[in-house]
Amino acid sequence: MFKDIHYNEYTREFMEQLPKGAFLTVKDGDSINTMTIGWGNIGVIWNKPIITVAVRYSRHTYHLINHSNEFTLSIPLNGQLKKELGYCGTKSGRDVDKFKECGLSAIKGNMVETPVIGECDLFYECKIVYKQTMEPALLDTTIDEKYYSNHDYHVLYYGEIVSAYIKEK
Repeated sequence: MFKDIHYNEYTREFMEQLPKGAFLTVKDGDSINTMTIGWGNIGVIWNKPIITVAVRYSRHTYHLINHSNEFTLSIPLNGQLKKELGYCGTKSGRDVDKFKECGLSAIKGNMVETPVIGECDLFYECKIVYKQTMEPALLDTTIDEKYYSNHDYHVLYYGEIVSAYIKEK
């Protein structure tokens, strides 16, 4: 069903899809939540393959990810799941079960406890190796004014990619 890949084999496809949406999933104990992200990065830091994601303090995922040491990214590559990405980007896991409401299947990860979303095509499993709270005083003022007028800043999570794979066709 899945084929292991080198972490950077589908970097172009990942980065092209990211502004359209990808699913960031976190598990803390029995609680699982997914949210839509549109910002992130993939590269090498500390000689490790790293994905960086940003989660705002106000998000339900923020509370889960701080009690977890991992996350997964599930990326649809074929134009599917637009409605689901929209829903998961506007509804809170505090109030709804996004998997149930969107008909998404949680598939057990290869190397982490956090599941991936089975309806997607490209998957990354990550172990958090660093967390960085944004320092507003160091942020470019035009970015601060445009994206943080309400002062709901992000925490940046650096996840070492421990498994990457695609859905076999």
